[in-house]
Amino acid sequence: MINYKLKRTIIGQLPNGSDLLEELTQLVQKENIRCGRIHGIGATTHAVVAYYDQNIKKYNSMEFTSGMEILNLHGNVSIRDGKPFVHVHILLGDPQGKVFGGHLLSGTKLWACEVFIDEFEGEELVREQDEKTGLFLWKTGYLS
Repeated sequence: MINYKLKRTIIGQLPNGSDLLEELTQLVQKENIRCGRIHGIGATTHAVVAYYDQNIKKYNSMEFTSGMEILNLHGNVSIRDGKPFVHVHILLGDPQGKVFGGHLLSGTKLWACEVFIDEFEGEELVREQDEKTGLFLWKTGYLS
């Protein structure tokens, strides 16, 4: 287990019409946040999320072409290929109250979004491809 200390928190809103994943990625790279936590709420005009099929080790995407509420946006910042990398999951609600969720992909366009990004001090969490799962997971930070 690795211990971390909160260094700073960035709070703000992302621009209407922007791509959610691209905005978050640009922000953490501009601010050089190398270890962090992301959370937020808001709404989308178009959303693209994915579900990871463990049997074939592949992401299957789902697209939502109408407005959705961002009920929860939660993820982290670590290092992949030497630079800050955003890994975020999102829960979306439709007008009938149905909830959909998954791994956030590019193509998710914002109506509005308020985010908190907590930056931590401590050992960097570096992602490498895991042979068993096919995912890019942290190579350190195991709890057992």
